[in-house]
Amino acid sequence: MADSKLYDILGVSRNASESEIKRNYHKLAKEFHPDKNPAAGDRFKEISFAYEVLSDPAKRKTYDKFGLKGLQEGGQGGGLSTDDLLGHIFGDMFGMGGGSRGRGRARGEDTIHPLKVTLEDMYVGKTAKLQLSKNVICGPCKGVGGKPGAVVSCRDCHGQGIKVTYQQIAPNMTRQYQSRCPTCLGHGETISDKDKCPKCKGKKVLNEIKILEVHVEKGMKEGQKIFFRGEGDQQPDVQPGDVIIILQQKPHDVFQRTGDDLIMKHDITLTEALCGFQFVVQHLDGRELLIRHPPGVVIKPGDLKGIQGEGMPQYKNPFEKGNLYVKFNIVFPENNFGTEEQLQKIESILPPRPAFVMPTGEDVEEVNMMEYTASERSRGREEAYASDDEETMHGGPGMQCAHQ
Repeated sequence: MADSKLYDILGVSRNASESEIKRNYHKLAKEFHPDKNPAAGDRFKEISFAYEVLSDPAKRKTYDKFGLKGLQEGGQGGGLSTDDLLGHIFGDMFGMGGGSRGRGRARGEDTIHPLKVTLEDMYVGKTAKLQLSKNVICGPCKGVGGKPGAVVSCRDCHGQGIKVTYQQIAPNMTRQYQSRCPTCLGHGETISDKDKCPKCKGKKVLNEIKILEVHVEKGMKEGQKIFFRGEGDQQPDVQPGDVIIILQQKPHDVFQRTGDDLIMKHDITLTEALCGFQFVVQHLDGRELLIRHPPGVVIKPGDLKGIQGEGMPQYKNPFEKGNLYVKFNIVFPENNFGTEEQLQKIESILPPRPAFVMPTGEDVEEVNMMEYTASERSRGREEAYASDDEETMHGGPGMQCAHQ
């Protein structure tokens, strides 16, 4: 049976999306954080570990296939029970001991880079070259910073990297302050100038430019992440973090994307809406799609028509595509566009008007319509309020003017 313990810890199913996993993690982490719930320290560690695995596509894939044992043995399985392995990994992660491997190297921070791409890039795929400035361990001194034996523990902070000072604030009462050691700049060790590496000047790392080839695959989406494992800044005795590319889609002039579907807006005339039409739209891969609509099948304002299989390709399954939807707007003719004779001909073709019976009596009053604008509506309200105020001032509530 497939191992689902980490999914159970976060309260999600095995097919949960990245956003669902992230949402549940933040909810649980807030509830069980030690600052808010001191007694839930172990629970918080479980939640954090589960999220670290399930939010990493590679780790999640290994976990889904081999379970927690596979994570420990790199996909080969192992001899620990699930509960033992959780404790084993937690020991490595949080420095709690209890693991045969002991504490691993500290891990450096990830580097985040946005990459702007077009909708065309995500339709046909693209390889972009990204110039990255990063720190790498100095080759000549191998990250030591100087000659062998030249690095010594800082005498001022005794290798701690911090300096502690005390201030007396009352009799028999002192306050303790901690600050970065100014002598070693927090490194805990020093190198004399004459012994420093001539290449890195004792910094242990060098800055270099690296070109990364970013493969934008067909069907990728806005906000999707592309990982370059271990390509972050290097530091001695620190495991490099990852470089994470986050896709940012540029706005498109014609198409809008909704999942794997595409939506476009298209204006047609009243004649086209009634009598049929044809037009050509250039797709994201350069193809020209001929779209036709037969006469007599009326298109109404706001109608949405679909073209199957002409949407975006599915990620990792590019031969399957969503749909393309066209939303129609009807452009009506201007006023006084035809003669009376022409209008009579048009009316003879269109469906007949509904029957109308002229009402009779003293209560019938003919009114005129005018063009409606937002400013007219606002002005009408202001006049109504003004008349109400005037009525209140002159007649008080309930007073009305008599009709002549």
